[in-house]
Amino acid sequence: MTRSSSTTTRFGSLVPFAEPAAIRDLPSPYYNESHHQLRRAARKWADEYIMDIPFEWEEETKTVDPAVYKAAADAGIVTCLAWGTRIPKKWAKPDGTVFGGVKVEEWDGFHDLILIDELHRNGSLGVGQGLFGGLQIGCPPIYHFGSQELQDRVLPDIMAGKKRVCLAITEPEAGSDVKNLSTEAVLSDDGKHYIVNGTKKWITNGIYSDYFTTAVRTSGKAGDMAGVSFLLIPNGEGVTRRRMNMSGQHCAGTTFITFEDVKVPVENLIGKVGEGFKCIMNNFRHERLMISIVAQRIARVALEDSLTYAHKRRVFGKRLVDSEVIRNKVAHMSRVIEAQQAWLESIVYASEHLPHDLANQRLGGTTALLKAHCGITLELVAREAVQIMGGIAHTRGGVGERVERIRRDVKGVVIPGGSEEIMLDNGIKQELRLALGLGAKL
Repeated sequence: MTRSSSTTTRFGSLVPFAEPAAIRDLPSPYYNESHHQLRRAARKWADEYIMDIPFEWEEETKTVDPAVYKAAADAGIVTCLAWGTRIPKKWAKPDGTVFGGVKVEEWDGFHDLILIDELHRNGSLGVGQGLFGGLQIGCPPIYHFGSQELQDRVLPDIMAGKKRVCLAITEPEAGSDVKNLSTEAVLSDDGKHYIVNGTKKWITNGIYSDYFTTAVRTSGKAGDMAGVSFLLIPNGEGVTRRRMNMSGQHCAGTTFITFEDVKVPVENLIGKVGEGFKCIMNNFRHERLMISIVAQRIARVALEDSLTYAHKRRVFGKRLVDSEVIRNKVAHMSRVIEAQQAWLESIVYASEHLPHDLANQRLGGTTALLKAHCGITLELVAREAVQIMGGIAHTRGGVGERVERIRRDVKGVVIPGGSEEIMLDNGIKQELRLALGLGAKL
């Protein structure tokens, strides 16, 4: 697919650095008309359905509206977000296109980037995660490792918005240390079912989901890397869900799940017995890249709102923005956001030009570092935005609503998908292993 370096018509916010360079009349080697077409469609959909509802969903109902999720499915957005890779042609519309009129064979990582970016332009991590968080990480393992029978049985209802799915890996004693999970799946005497017992914690969308893509232990003990398998567990008898009370992202539906003697058909095994860790690792790079894209847009929102406020607020007879101290804060916020965008796009570009397994090998460490960096950047930008806006950004509702909420939501970027500390360490360890494997003399 040919990429154009020509400029595109500017649209969206005119506040400096509130939008990516590709829609600020600046040439880019990464984007073509197909990408711009998708952005226009995504922005129109988001403006209609989710731009004005974060306060209601996050502070009042603390839940997502099922009608909006169904609207996303009907529009084809769910289909575009479900794979963690290119969209399978069988899921295109009859005319061979997907959401935004994009030809299914043209869909690439930059379309993913644009769609995720636009769906978070309202500045709410909770709304974006409440609608699509579970889907984006719970569905790819079914597609990549599930049997054709399993896919044919569950994917049509998921794509239609009739059923929802989430990823259930984390446990009270197994967060970043995935191999420490202890939820047990024992094969029944007749060999037809797995009997599952255990708990899962901090599961995004768990309260909304009909299926749980679940990491279980089919052999060995907690701490063993071997013996971990993946099961698709339907919500039903023996499954108990409890919504967790989080500091932010209230409508993300973060859930504590208990499995008590849950019977799961052996046909719901995802991948091979004992190879669940492979499935988990395959999913992590996609998840971390997705979180990075979200964090980048949320940082832009905080910058936009604080800079806009600085032009209106007058202190000691002059506007805040007329103060060198305030402009210095804005400059530092802007430079890290723009540098981060370049790194993000370079990783997406590399992903598009490497086979999937090789991309995981070559880009796993870099993506872990990017994910950590995006969390660090968002914490910096959120803090400085609050400092610029003062008490109004410490008040729920009103002019400072988005920045106040972002400040509370920050840890929902820094911790999930691997904490900052784990990501920094893992990123460097992976890069060192890669370098030594390539013959580096260190």
